[in-house]
Amino acid sequence: MSTLFRTKSIDDLIASSQEPQRQLRKTLGPWSLAFLGVGAVIGSGIFTVTGTAAAGKIEKVESLLHATVLDLITSGGHAASTMGRPGAGPAITISFLMVAIACLFAGLCYAELASMIPIAGSAYTYAYAILGEIIAWIIGWDLILEYAVSNMSVAVGFSAYLQDLGDNVLGFHLPPAIAYPMFPATGQPGGIFNIPALLITMAVTWVLVRGVRESANANTVMVVIKIAAILFFCIGAAKAVDMRNFHPYAPNGFSGILTGASIVFFTYIGFDSISTAAEECKRPQRDLPFGIIATLIVCTILYGGVAVVLTGIANWKTLDPDSPVAVALKTLGYNRLRVIVTAGALTGMISSLLVYQYGQARIWFAMSRDKLLPGLFSKVHHIYQTPHISTWIAGFVVGVPAGLWDIDTFAELSNIGTLFAFVVVSAGVIVLRKKQPERARSFRVPLVPLVPILSIICCAILMMGLPLITWIRFFVWLAIGLAVYFTYSRHRTARV
Repeated sequence: MSTLFRTKSIDDLIASSQEPQRQLRKTLGPWSLAFLGVGAVIGSGIFTVTGTAAAGKIEKVESLLHATVLDLITSGGHAASTMGRPGAGPAITISFLMVAIACLFAGLCYAELASMIPIAGSAYTYAYAILGEIIAWIIGWDLILEYAVSNMSVAVGFSAYLQDLGDNVLGFHLPPAIAYPMFPATGQPGGIFNIPALLITMAVTWVLVRGVRESANANTVMVVIKIAAILFFCIGAAKAVDMRNFHPYAPNGFSGILTGASIVFFTYIGFDSISTAAEECKRPQRDLPFGIIATLIVCTILYGGVAVVLTGIANWKTLDPDSPVAVALKTLGYNRLRVIVTAGALTGMISSLLVYQYGQARIWFAMSRDKLLPGLFSKVHHIYQTPHISTWIAGFVVGVPAGLWDIDTFAELSNIGTLFAFVVVSAGVIVLRKKQPERARSFRVPLVPLVPILSIICCAILMMGLPLITWIRFFVWLAIGLAVYFTYSRHRTARV
């Protein structure tokens, strides 16, 4: 039993990262990290989820499995057939601010551990150093699911946006056989294989294999383009803002603001991917905290700007739940601006895909270097100094399923996985302060243990807001992971 909770010292983890045959190139600076964070956080959701959170939504609950845990608790175990969730209305900007504060709690915890343990692996590595091997395996296995499922969803979304752009702008559309998956969602068209979803994943994978500097530069260009698209929308549509749309400001009161916050929280997920770049950062003790905090600040400003303009150009009750920005611009007759927004959304999805694929390969790399996964995952290319095998395998793991299935219904798996990682990291800060109070910390979370505890509470509440079926799928995935650990990984590490 003691071997299950054995830890690796921080000094040993740092030493293993400096072995020449498994050493990654240190090329990233503070702004590269910040752009990586913005690239992950700002995707197409800024043009879609903002409207959903403002207008609210009514969800059909087909069974108890599709009700949220929180709904089951408050209803005494009985879910209604339909479940109305009041929107925040124009007060969606307050929802974004609340979420930013909640994410800041977790972000501060990530900043402290990332600067202390500048190793690829993020929450997995922190858990190995603080909580023990079995906890590290669980969180690593969880992160594999988080990054993979999230990217499958992004790849499928990219294909849909690309086809929409082709239909509306170029008057061209791909044959259904190569434009849609073999196993589509209910009511959606089907085909043989979603070729665009696979191609964009493979293109991003190729860039990542070529080098982290090249990947960061490509991401920076895409982030600049999508920020420009957001600014074009905010400035171009601002002249159509009608102040009457802001009254009443909070039509559903504080409950509507909270509902909006629970919906938009998941648009912030991604800033944690910065910590996977710790090993390729020039000065991690200074730059990692900067990158994480700068990401949260920039993204809050951008989300807030879009929310203000969107709820100003259209009454919050009329916002389309799927494409609120595009529909609002179409109603106003701003078709050129609509094309710019669509192009920005496409660019945003590519940069999100790139950053998540980057993070996924680094998680596999770190677990392999610790002997929990086969050694080929930690091989480094002799020229590019990237974990090329991990990167290519991760590309096919995402690209092939994205071509066969419409996996948007599984996207909430990435949400629960991320929240679980936030809980582990926040708890890790408290434990490490107790176990190693004397260790130097270039960045310190203020008000410990209050801030980490607040982070854990926020994450727990949001996890309870996910459907029961998501929890079941999550535990099934963890059960598979534990089977792999006890039949394979534990025996490998025992020989170390």
